[in-house]
Amino acid sequence: MTTLTLQDRYEITETLSLLGHVIDSGRLDRLEEAFTPDAVYDLSAAGVGAVEGIDAIRAAALRIGAHGPVAHHLTNVVITAEDDDTATVLSKGLILMPDATVQSLVHHDVVRRHGGGWRVARRVIEPQRTPMSGNFPAAEVPVAH
Repeated sequence: MTTLTLQDRYEITETLSLLGHVIDSGRLDRLEEAFTPDAVYDLSAAGVGAVEGIDAIRAAALRIGAHGPVAHHLTNVVITAEDDDTATVLSKGLILMPDATVQSLVHHDVVRRHGGGWRVARRVIEPQRTPMSGNFPAAEVPVAH
């Protein structure tokens, strides 16, 4: 069974946190610090589509520009080792939009060792639009009187 060290977990979480800061500050020249060169960024569930490679990610971010989130916040990070150099990460995201609304997201990331650190190789983002993802029990839950 493959395990990650505490240092690995720390570095993975730092990479994901850095990504929000890089995007929010417009420092798209620093995307290499968070992504592998062949990274896939998939926003299909939000109607934007998927792009592959840092240059394509950069171009998509510029295209979204002022219509995109003002701020990205990362929370509830759960990391699972796949092998010594790859892990999957499930996390939540809150984004503040230009109209002051807040949206909840689920991030599905694959990270791998690259260039001396952990980088995102694949990110799939799904908007969280319904409570418990719409998975309510079939039977009614009794209400206390």
